[in-house]
Amino acid sequence: MTTSFGLGLRTQHYTDFLTARQPVDWLEVISDNYMVNGGKPLAMLDRICEQYPVTMHGVSMSIGSVNGLDDDYLKRLKELAQRAQPLWISDHLCWSGVHGRKLHDLMPLPFTEEALDVVSRNILHAQDVLKRPLVIENVSSYVEFKDSEMSEWAFLTELCNRTDCQLLLDINNIYVSAFNHGFSPLDFVNGVPENSVRQFHLAGHQDNGDHLIDTHDHPVCNDVWDLYAYALNRFGNVPTMIERDDNIPPLVELLAELDIARGIANKVLKAEGAA
Repeated sequence: MTTSFGLGLRTQHYTDFLTARQPVDWLEVISDNYMVNGGKPLAMLDRICEQYPVTMHGVSMSIGSVNGLDDDYLKRLKELAQRAQPLWISDHLCWSGVHGRKLHDLMPLPFTEEALDVVSRNILHAQDVLKRPLVIENVSSYVEFKDSEMSEWAFLTELCNRTDCQLLLDINNIYVSAFNHGFSPLDFVNGVPENSVRQFHLAGHQDNGDHLIDTHDHPVCNDVWDLYAYALNRFGNVPTMIERDDNIPPLVELLAELDIARGIANKVLKAEGAA
């Protein structure tokens, strides 16, 4: 038994994907790059969608905004979804703007009841507009809020309970945050509902000795591969992708890295099936 495997679509690889069928099951597109009025990006997306299933991954919904979500953003996101017909739509557990200004970063939230109310309300609103469950990704973080009342995994669990959203577990982000804050990444993996996980992300990071930075510009490290195997053992057959956002190598290198994920998944899931 194996799961499905995808890659993040990057402009450097457009030609590779369009000139020959590549060994991926789906592609993840950054929603915000295609929420435009016509032009080359949408024309290229149309061609990609003719050949590959896609998922849509956003970076600007700002699901933690106390001012609520931008309805114009949601309208344009829904229009893009109607065009691309994605398998699912995801965004991040974070806030990324204030007073109408975009910060172009994924800022962490305090894990409090107050924040839980805000995020739950925003997710329910987004799902009402999009007419589908939203898939929420955990972000890497470098600071903790002294006012937090619960763990991140407890926060995510309650979000799932309140909104029926699903989770995109970024295995690298779990590892980075665990290292930076001194908790066990296994506690995170064990702490979210078993039936809540819709997708895995795998990526690399920068090791600065006493802290890690989620750069997504390195290959996946051995410890993250081990954590991925552990997550597969807990959650089973979950679609998996490699995410690279900088120092983007030739496609063949990412496909080779994706083959490592396939090998791990085949081994874990085969052993699980035998057991």
